[in-house]
Amino acid sequence: MRIEQLEYVAAVTQHGSLRRASERLHVSQPALSEAVSKLERELGVTLLDRRRSGARISRQGQDLLQNMVEVLEAVDRLKQAAGDQHTASLTVRVGTVNAATSTLLVPAARSFQDSVPGTTVEILNIQQAEIHQALIEGSLDLGLVNVLAGDEPILHLVGTDLLHGRPVVVLPADHALAAHDEVTIEQLREQRFVAMRAGYLMHRFAHRLFGASMPRVTHTTDGAEMGKLMVSEGLGVSVLPDYSVIGDPLERAGLITTRPIAGDRTRVTLVLLQRQTDHVPAAVRELHASLVAHARTAVA
Repeated sequence: MRIEQLEYVAAVTQHGSLRRASERLHVSQPALSEAVSKLERELGVTLLDRRRSGARISRQGQDLLQNMVEVLEAVDRLKQAAGDQHTASLTVRVGTVNAATSTLLVPAARSFQDSVPGTTVEILNIQQAEIHQALIEGSLDLGLVNVLAGDEPILHLVGTDLLHGRPVVVLPADHALAAHDEVTIEQLREQRFVAMRAGYLMHRFAHRLFGASMPRVTHTTDGAEMGKLMVSEGLGVSVLPDYSVIGDPLERAGLITTRPIAGDRTRVTLVLLQRQTDHVPAAVRELHASLVAHARTAVA
C-alpha cells in the first residue's frame, strides 16, 4: 500500500470521476485507475463504483474513507513538522443553494482565508438533494441549505442552524407594490413571477403558497442569486428567504426591496450541514466556525 493510492481514492471521491482526479493530480488516467485497482486487490474490497457518468466511492469505500483520510492527515502533519514547504494545499468544498451567499458565505470565506492561508474554498451552487448526497458520499465537506419548519432531518448528517427568517416578496425598488406595507397572495398572482426551479425549497414553498393557481406568467431559475438579478432587471417579482435579500449588494444599492407576504407566518432556517463523523479536518472545522461566527454577527 502506497500513500499516493490513498490520495487517488480521495481525489476521485472529491472530484467525481477518474478523469477529473487525474487532471487535478497531473497523473495519467490509466495510471491512476491501475493504482486504485491494485489497492482494491490488496484490501480485498471495491473502493470505487465505476460508471459511464463517472466514478463514485462505493459503500465499502465509504466505510473505509475516514480511515484513509486520517492516514493522509497524519502524513500531512508529519510533513509540516519536518518543515516540508511543498505540501499540497487543502481544499474545503462547500455546496450551497445560493442562500445568503453575499451576506454570509463570502464574508466567512474571507475570514477563513485570512486565518488559514494556503487553503482553498471551492463553492458549488447545486440543489439541496445533491448537497445531501455529496455530503454523505464525502465529496463535499459542508453544505448550506434552507429548511422549513417540520422538514425531516437527513440521516448521517449533522445540522447547525445559522439564520432564521421568513419568506418575503422580492420587488424592484420602483415597483408599484413597493408602496404597500405587505403584499397579498392575490396581488402576487397578478405579477410576472420569478420562481425557483424544482429541487429548491422556495419552489416547494411557492406551490404551497399559491396552490393550484400559480401566477400566469412565470420565469424559472436556479438559486436566489440569479432570481434577485432577474428581479432587479424588471423580469418579475419573486419570493425568497429574507436573509437572502437583506444586506445583499442589489438591496444595498436600492435596486431591489422586500415586503412581507400578507397572512403568511412560515419560518425558514438556513442550516449548515456536514457528515456525521468522529474526525473532521482542521480546515473544515475552521470554516464551520467562521460561518457560525458571521451568522451570529448577522443576527446581532
